[in-house]
Amino acid sequence: MAVLRFASFIAWTAVFVVVLLFAIKNAEPVTLRFYFDTAWQTPLVLLVLVSFAAGAVFGVIACLPALARQRREALRLRKELDLRQPGPSGSPAGSQRAAVPDVPFAP
Repeated sequence: MAVLRFASFIAWTAVFVVVLLFAIKNAEPVTLRFYFDTAWQTPLVLLVLVSFAAGAVFGVIACLPALARQRREALRLRKELDLRQPGPSGSPAGSQRAAVPDVPFAP
């Protein structure tokens, strides 16, 4: 476990050094031009960082519907499992409810 933690530390240190060197080499200002003669002048590294962060945020937002759907499905399956597991008296936990068959019924 300690070896894996050390390897992770080395990898993250290498990533930090590469990003730091990238920032040092790309500190000259660039001009980003918008419509209506609007312009924004900023260091290149800041522009790249903002673009990366915006892409990461949009990627997370794009994943949210699938994540919510998976959570709902997991909750539904957990409830179904609770119905199938026997309670302390040996009968299913939700004995007042209709029994859920183990195998789907096919006519």
